[in-house]
Amino acid sequence: MASNHSEQGLSRPRIVLLRGHNANPWELRTWELLEDRFDVSVAVTGSNHYDVKGVRLERTRVRAVRDRLPHGRAGDFATLAVGDRYVGLEKALSGADIVHSADLGVWFSGQPAALKHALGFRLVLTAWETIPFCQTYRRRRGRRYRQAALAETDLYLAATERARRCLLLEGVAKERILVSPPGIDADRFGRSSQEQSPFHLIVSPGRLVWEKGHFDVIRALATLPEEVRLQIVGSGPERERLLRYAEELGLAGRVEIRAVPYDEMPSVFAAASCVVLASLPVPLWEEQFGMVLAEAMAAGTPIIASSSGAIPEVLAGSGAALFSPGDWTGMANALSAGPLSRPPGQRFDYPTEIVSRYSTMAAAERLASAYEQVLAVR
Repeated sequence: MASNHSEQGLSRPRIVLLRGHNANPWELRTWELLEDRFDVSVAVTGSNHYDVKGVRLERTRVRAVRDRLPHGRAGDFATLAVGDRYVGLEKALSGADIVHSADLGVWFSGQPAALKHALGFRLVLTAWETIPFCQTYRRRRGRRYRQAALAETDLYLAATERARRCLLLEGVAKERILVSPPGIDADRFGRSSQEQSPFHLIVSPGRLVWEKGHFDVIRALATLPEEVRLQIVGSGPERERLLRYAEELGLAGRVEIRAVPYDEMPSVFAAASCVVLASLPVPLWEEQFGMVLAEAMAAGTPIIASSSGAIPEVLAGSGAALFSPGDWTGMANALSAGPLSRPPGQRFDYPTEIVSRYSTMAAAERLASAYEQVLAVR
């Protein structure tokens, strides 16, 4: 297959990022460091879930079926019925040397796979998934997308070793997989400072959905001293129920839920005595990486986390305390014995090599090496 880059002489190779409706600033920051070596753009739909206006990458507006349907649950159900896809994707991918999408079994990896030979690009997939669903546990469309991606992907970038093992069970040859963790702006999270609170503040970041385990953190809080406070950071459908649950447990004055822009997250971690990630495995998901873990380590914020999915791997060697998913009493004990036994806001010194591994600089070098490897194949 001829390379579009070779036809363009010395111009920078063109990379197009596809993430469906999930393009987000915390993942995209890494590609900003590649602008001197690659021409990178990200496709953004009208239904994208996150604000990416502050990201220093070219944003290409690409319509999707979901954009044409009503907002809310009615539109979500309609999308499931008809199937989502990009509209006019060929134009957005024209001239691309590499199309970089994510995961098997989704429309935004299956659709470019079907266009690969006609448009002449290479296909790279980031693999977050840690559960090998294969064909058996996928729906009809997911099976089709998976088969297309497996047949056409040139290189897989597994976010964790657990994701790499998942790909092997899905049938991917080991030679086509590199473990390539994502990156966070370690310097920015490490530089942030904020006046410390006189009381202990626990921060539970993540979407307000069942599997993020925020209700377990509320339960743990109910067993802790009254001067301990909880800040849940995120948005989602469980907001009102979480607030109602906190009130029912007598914690209304001790629990706050905030939706915080990504750029303000360093100050959130700086003010916290501890970050808790209480993720729970559910039938079709377990924690895949947990970017907030890397961010909290860069900020020096103590971490208490469940052992769901890839969390133990991400935190390996960090000294962070783990508890079994759903064990809110174990979480409370770990909090009492750890960060809550020290002065509010006290920082924790994580090993430099771990923080560096998850930096955008290290992640950008991994991406550049992977792209060069793919482009070198004739």
